[in-house]
Parts: sequence; structure tokens; C-alpha cells
Amino acid sequence: MALLAALGALLAGCGSSSGGGTSADPASAVPASVALYVGATVRPGGALKTAALAAGRDLTHQPDPYLRLLAALQTPGSPQLDYQRDVAPWLGPHAGIFLSSLGSSSSALLSLLEQGLLGSATTGAFPFSATGAQGALVLDTSDVSKARSFLDTQAGRAHAHATSYRGVSYRQTPSGIAFGVVDRLAVIGSESGMHGVIDTTLGGSSLARAGGYAKLLASAPADALAHLYTNPAAAGPSPAKGSHEEATPEGLQALLTLLAGTREADVSLVASGNSLTLDADTLASGPGNASGGLLAVDPHAASALAELPGESWLAIGLGHVGTTLSQDVQGLRTLGSLFGSGSEGPTTGLSLSLGSIVQALTTPLGALASESAQARREFASWMGSGGIFASGAGLAELRGAVVIASKDPAASRAAVGELAEQLRKTGVSVSSASIAGTEAAVAVRLSGLPIALDVADGRDSNGQAKFVLGIGEASVQDALRPPGAFAGTAPDDAAAAALGEGTQPSVFVDFPTLVSLLEGLGLLEGSGISRYVPYLRSSTTLAGGGRKLTGEVERFRLVLGLQPSSG
Repeated sequence: MALLAALGALLAGCGSSSGGGTSADPASAVPASVALYVGATVRPGGALKTAALAAGRDLTHQPDPYLRLLAALQTPGSPQLDYQRDVAPWLGPHAGIFLSSLGSSSSALLSLLEQGLLGSATTGAFPFSATGAQGALVLDTSDVSKARSFLDTQAGRAHAHATSYRGVSYRQTPSGIAFGVVDRLAVIGSESGMHGVIDTTLGGSSLARAGGYAKLLASAPADALAHLYTNPAAAGPSPAKGSHEEATPEGLQALLTLLAGTREADVSLVASGNSLTLDADTLASGPGNASGGLLAVDPHAASALAELPGESWLAIGLGHVGTTLSQDVQGLRTLGSLFGSGSEGPTTGLSLSLGSIVQALTTPLGALASESAQARREFASWMGSGGIFASGAGLAELRGAVVIASKDPAASRAAVGELAEQLRKTGVSVSSASIAGTEAAVAVRLSGLPIALDVADGRDSNGQAKFVLGIGEASVQDALRPPGAFAGTAPDDAAAAALGEGTQPSVFVDFPTLVSLLEGLGLLEGSGISRYVPYLRSSTTLAGGGRKLTGEVERFRLVLGLQPSSG
């Protein structure tokens, strides 16, 4: 949630309102084939400006929460920019940023956000170049002459030379960063990004007129501060390894796939004084194999969350696990890598990090999610809906598990032994286990996890067969026969109220409990997670749930509650 909100914040809320500008939609100058586009109102006024500032201050606890995002315009050789002096005289109401593909180099945008929104002490490299991300910033202008002067100054500092494409002049650095004014829009990006904007303004197909984009934008909330559009299919097949874009999805690509799946999606950011809302809209119709990721609208996901233990501070319902598990595991691995390695935990005496724990848990999940014919037959074939939960505020009382409903009890029971055999082949220590209420169980010792992960199959109180990967025996028992269900609890009711529109929750996170647990385990001090801690502390709860809109559009809404800022 924070990363997607940050991508919107990258372009939104930076300046005061202004009546100038061309009022041009940057998407009209962006090629229709782009894989990712973020558009925003960068000079909001009235209630939109008030809400943007209030939410930004609550999240960052800074009086000017967006000024550090000027790093987006800080190209090589540029000193630190001053908004009022350098940008305000020419910036118009609207701005956009696009990527032609979602390969590994696109993660440079996340580094830029880390520098700006997360307050990194180090200066990140400008993301667009010949060997970096392919795309551009496209900014509306209120004064073309002043915009051109700013770009010329930045280009000179970067040692750019004059060049042209299809009769349009611009400047370009030896590393492939292009600066220019195209049809009254200020453009800074890679050479291919600049060429794409020029081609579009000279009659090429624009994103603004693309069918899927237009349908999604028509359903977007009117009070959105910014929106992020992604179309994985538009990027084409992954490049071969050895190019500057890696073939294996990672970074930004894996994160978006985890959340939005492989369908066209538009994620709108709506700010209020005490919350940030993301409305992730996807097209229900799409390629035959398209999937919706964790943000897919699936009534089975809400039902699965309702069955999880009522004491959970983290509860996620999943729809058809057998068809989405592979991409979900890839995304979880990416999230784990974001948290890096941590220091020795004072409670456990072991070397722990949140990243290592996530990576450890994806080892058995990765085996279950294998795309081999054998794995699909032994594992995916019996999987129904599922859920993930965590409860307890300390290591001694910590409970957590992945729970998957079985459509074939005999097959899921046999899968316990089959998974154990797969893990043994990779060198993982596996031993037999006996857990009350289960019909098959093994204990798995994974590097990075301080206690055994129990894999078991049993039946819940309603006789439904369930496959469980639980952190210890107590977690398995809670998964099968919880003291009480999540449905109807105060957190469940609060989540439904936050989502509104009759949406049933399928995601719930209580951040104070999460932070308290991580702090007690000494997992807030590692370099990987420390940068996110201020934002975790600023958050109260996260509620999520989906519903179908009219026509072809489905919406998954995430609402992040914020602690009021004292500033």
C-alpha cells in the first residue's frame, strides 16, 4: 500500500494551486503501448489540496511532506532544487510519468521514492537513461518559455548536446537522458521515452484514447489525487537475460503483479484527513489466462477471511489459490527482499530479519506453486480458497499460518508427504509430527525461521478438509479449530465500515500490534526495514475488500488509517 501510494505522491501535492497551465492531459502525449503510467494533479486547490496535505503530514509527520519529491527532477549535475524558485514559475496543473516496460531497471523508480518520500540519506540516480528505465516524466506547463529555460539549465549541468527527432529539437546526455519541450509539455526521460512522446504528439496512438485505459478512467473516483495505470500485456514478452531488463519478474514488476495480477488495472489515490484510500479497478474481461492478484475481486476471499481466527491482527482471505499461488509466491519473495537482513534478535538469540522470515516461508509455498505437471497434479488440483493469519503480540504467543481449503481430502492429505519429499530433496530438514486433530503432519526446519513450520492436513469443526502450513503446533490447531471466527468481530465490523459501499473485507492488518511484535523481536533495526518504520508507526489499520462495479470493471479498495499528526 505504502509503495503504491508513494508512486502517486511522487507526482501529487507538490505545489500550491495555480490557474495557469495548458490543462493538457499528459496521457494524450504518452504512447498507448506503455506498461505503466502514473498521472496526477500536481497543483491541487481547495478541498483536494487540503486533503493531500493533511494525509501527507499524518503519514510522514513533516510540515512539507512532498518537497523531497523534487528529487524526481534532479538530473545528473543538478544541485538541490528549490520548488518556489526553480519549478513553481512554470509547472502546470497536471503531470505524468510512464514506463515502456516493467523489468528490473524500472525499480530505479522505487529507489527514487526511497530518496524522496522515505528520506534516504543517499542520493539515488536519476532513473531514466540508455541503460536504466525506459520512459519519461511528462509535465504540463504554465509558462513554456520558463519551462524551456529550466530544462536547458538542467541539460547544461548534465552535459547534454543538441539533437532532434522527426523535426523536434531536444537535448540529450551521453548517458541517454533527454530534455525537451514537446507540444507545450516539459519532457525528461530516456531517449526512447522522448521519441515515444514525439511520435504520439505527431499522430501516434495515445494512452488517453486506448480502450482499456479509457474504460478504467471513466470509473475512477472523481476526487482522486493521482492514479497509477498498469498493463502487463502491453510490455510484451520479458526480454532475454543478459539485457539490461532481466527476464525474471522482480522489483516493481513483481510488486504490481502480486497486487494487480496480469490484467489491466488503474489504482486511484484518494486522500482524507485520517486515511489514504486506494481504489484498484481492473477489467473483468481480459486475456484468457489473466489473473487479478491479491487485489482480485472474489467473494470466496471474503468468506475465507471470515473463517480465520478472531484474534488475528493480520488476516488475508484468498480466492482460488491453485490458480494464483505461483505469482503470489514470486511477489512475496520480492517483498521479502525489500526488507533485507536484520540483526540478532534479543528475544531469540538468533540472527533474524523480517526478510529472512518471509523468504523462509516461501520455500514450501514455492514447492506447492511449482508449474511442473507433477506439482499441478499433486498440489494445485485440490486447492480451493485460502487464508493467511497471524495473532499474538510476542514470540511465545505468536500464531500464524497459511490455510488452504481442500476440494479433495485424500489428495490434500497425500500432499503432506509429497511436499515433505520435495523439501528433503532440496536439503531441508523434515521429520514426522503428531498434531491432535490432523490426519497427516510433518515438521519442517527452515533457515531463517526460529521455530518449526508444521505442515498438516485435517478437518475443521464443519468437516471441511484443510491443508495448513503453521508456525508451530498451536498455529495449526488455531487454523483448524479457532476459539472464535474473524467474522463479526470488532475489527471485521470496523473494516467493513471503512470500506463502505457494502464491501465485505478480505484484508485486515493492525499496525500497532505488528510494530510491537517486530520491536519485541528486535526486527525494526535492520537496514532493510528501518526506512519504513516511521510509516508503520503512522498507520493504524489496513482494510481491504472488493466488489463488482457496473460494466466490465471490478474494484478492490484498500483503506489505510493514519495516526493524526501532532504538527
